[in-house]
Amino acid sequence: MTVTVSPADPLSDDARALIAALDAEMASIYPAEYNFPLSPETLARPEITLFLARNADGKALGCVAVRAYEDFAEIKRMFVLAEARGQGVSRLLLQAAHDHAASTGFDLIRLETGDQQKAAIGLYQSAGYKPCGAFAAYPVSSAHNIFFECRLQPEGAKV
Repeated sequence: MTVTVSPADPLSDDARALIAALDAEMASIYPAEYNFPLSPETLARPEITLFLARNADGKALGCVAVRAYEDFAEIKRMFVLAEARGQGVSRLLLQAAHDHAASTGFDLIRLETGDQQKAAIGLYQSAGYKPCGAFAAYPVSSAHNIFFECRLQPEGAKV
């Protein structure tokens, strides 16, 4: 399957649909206090860049956002539609996030994921992510949230 990943408008219909699907899936797995969603409107802020993955027909298959902090970047809203999973789309999205973070001057990227998302955890670990403590505004103690970080090379960590 041919997939392209590029920056996208978080307020577009495709982005809104992916974010809604992500929110619905996370709400079906975790209690609200363990979810940390960002709305399309929040994703449109200048410190956040959203990427969409599309197939050759232009169908949006997945998304990832990169949020810039002072000394690290954070991956947010990583999601791939169920029918596109297992085909390398998430790895392409993760690579785009790494490349963007590195190209904007970051050498450290962090993320939060849930303990029930085994495929995501496996992806992150295979890409060099290591467990870390809570960061930003996340609660220090959580029954479901797992925190990871990865050091990026100047050209971006290869996943």
